[in-house]
Amino acid sequence: KIEEYPIFPKYTTKQFTKVESGSFLEMIDKTLYGVSTDETRHHLNGVYFENNLSKQNKVFRMVATDGHRLCMVDRDPDIKNEEPKSGVIIPKKGLNEIRKLLETIDGEFEIAIEGAQLIVKHEPTTLMIRLIDGVYPDYTQLIPQNLNENIKIEKEKLMSILKRVSLLSNQKSKGVTLNINKGKLEITSYNPELGDAQEEIPVNYSGDPIKIGFNAKYILDVLISIKEEKE
Repeated sequence: KIEEYPIFPKYTTKQFTKVESGSFLEMIDKTLYGVSTDETRHHLNGVYFENNLSKQNKVFRMVATDGHRLCMVDRDPDIKNEEPKSGVIIPKKGLNEIRKLLETIDGEFEIAIEGAQLIVKHEPTTLMIRLIDGVYPDYTQLIPQNLNENIKIEKEKLMSILKRVSLLSNQKSKGVTLNINKGKLEITSYNPELGDAQEEIPVNYSGDPIKIGFNAKYILDVLISIKEEKE
């Protein structure tokens, strides 16, 4: 019955901010994969969204973490006379709906926050998304302040090697070992039941040797979100 259909929520705010759809869509793509799926940690089941407009470099920021990895992206909102606001947690399902809308937009859309609702508008569509209630952890403590080692590598080649080598890794951990030395990166995996795998790829690196293990899926998720061929 039509009278039993839920009533669309109303809003009164007129303080909408115009945002470039392509930039916002890129921010979603670079963080959404890092959202936690652990329902017992509901405050991590979404992306933390804030503006840092009070700082010298004015940016919108999105952050996501599942406790094993942290994704953070900043973008210039290209807006003026906007006051800084406290951050909010946008649920993963809500961001997926925003993403679907932005894929159909070429240009700007409008966004506002009123109470526990995120409002997204682009005529003739209006999305109302209930925000996650909770306190997001202080992610800034987890971000290294001094990164002295930089590596440049071809993205597609690295992705191909990771996919092949991880086939022989433990199916649960997807663990691979990265051995980085001058001019080359060696990627290995070992499975007592299937054997081991090893491949090398040339890299632009001249620092001290590094040997470290990662879940291959975590690296692949990051690489998929990167548009540049070398990073």
